[in-house]
Amino acid sequence: MKYGISMKFSKLVATAAIVFVAAQAQAISTAALSQGIPSLAPMLERVTPAVVSIQVSKAMPASGRYFFNGEELPEGARRFFQESPQRDNQQEQRPYATGAGSGVIVDASEGLIITNHHVVAGAAQITVRLSDDRTLEAKLLGSDPGTDVALLQVAAESLVEIGFADVSSVAVGDYVVAIGNPFGIGQTVTSGIVSALGRAGINNDNYEDFIQTDAAINLGNSGGALVDMEGNLIGINTAIISGSGGSNGIGFAVPTDMVATVMEHLKRDGEVRRGLLGVSIADATPDIVAALNVDAQYGAVVTSVMPDSAAEQAGVQLSDVIVEIDGKVVRGSRELRNRVGLMLQDQPVELVLYRDGKRESLQARIGGASGLSIVGEGASAIRNEFRGARLETSKAGNSSNYQGVEVSSLSNRGSAFAAGLREGDIIIEVNRRPITDLEAFNLATSADAIDSSSNIVALTVIREGRRILLFL
Repeated sequence: MKYGISMKFSKLVATAAIVFVAAQAQAISTAALSQGIPSLAPMLERVTPAVVSIQVSKAMPASGRYFFNGEELPEGARRFFQESPQRDNQQEQRPYATGAGSGVIVDASEGLIITNHHVVAGAAQITVRLSDDRTLEAKLLGSDPGTDVALLQVAAESLVEIGFADVSSVAVGDYVVAIGNPFGIGQTVTSGIVSALGRAGINNDNYEDFIQTDAAINLGNSGGALVDMEGNLIGINTAIISGSGGSNGIGFAVPTDMVATVMEHLKRDGEVRRGLLGVSIADATPDIVAALNVDAQYGAVVTSVMPDSAAEQAGVQLSDVIVEIDGKVVRGSRELRNRVGLMLQDQPVELVLYRDGKRESLQARIGGASGLSIVGEGASAIRNEFRGARLETSKAGNSSNYQGVEVSSLSNRGSAFAAGLREGDIIIEVNRRPITDLEAFNLATSADAIDSSSNIVALTVIREGRRILLFL
């Protein structure tokens, strides 16, 4: 009997021990599980109050067609643009449409909100809805179609702002979250990664340096936030590539370094008064660098200097390869164009460039829009042939009074025309070497004279009294 009681007691103790250990293990397992499951909820709880919905009232086209960012909306999206009655005190009754977009509070004390230019362009009235359902009338402080950025202001207490990330630390593959108001249905969060950096060419007239992401972005997300995993703002969602108007996983955001610069302009002037350097430029590709015999791995090649421009006054010359501006690396023509275009007029800058194989620095002062100078992208090399151009030794006493080879006729279908040569041009240098006649030109462009590692020939051309640089 004692043995039986002892056995029962032992079993009871053993069972209790097992239950205790199991309970402990379950507690440890639950704690580990709760810590191991990733969640964006804590970060989003802090960040989402800074993202707002924007409603705009615009005059509706008489045809009844609806447009978004310059393109007609598909039938399925038009229900988000609904007619609203005109006010009673207006004499002429005109239909209005309401459109939905997004915005980001970047300064809570001043009530400043960043959104897209195309969201508020042409708006008669702008209404902002906060995450706590407060509705506020917004004032448009300024807008810049070149970067598709606009700045609004509201008067309210207890606003929540979002901080800017260091965009230079953003890398392809970083996890990101897009927050906005797609199709006007209300605040929505989607996630993805940074797919690419420095995207451009969506609109060649604009100043573009997009962050590309596969986080779902749809109509109405425009002006919303793209944030990193710490909840810092890395970009303002602005565009998608889509044949149907829906998300194909290719979205673009204006990086916050560009947003911050544009914001300063809009706060001060209500617009971006673009600076001009006064040069035409092309990318310094390996072939072009080899043709110019310059020891540079990247940069923007000066193909033309405008008379009386900031560049000419600073001493910038044809075929200079600009590699830095104000201590920031310039990797190509678009990067230089973007940076100069966002600088203040009359702002002093330092240019670092390569000339005749030597690295030099020049002091320049950014020009204004009143001059003839313009920042643009020069012609880029297409072929290493001169097909389509008829060349002959320039005659003495020509209008330009230069010795060289003249383009006497030109087909607009040839590679020479595509690379930028025009009838009447006088070629005076090949790869920086002077030529005075057709014989010298043929010798300078022969296979023996041109570096076999390069497919590019650099031509110095006189056109209408100006020296320009072209690549073939």
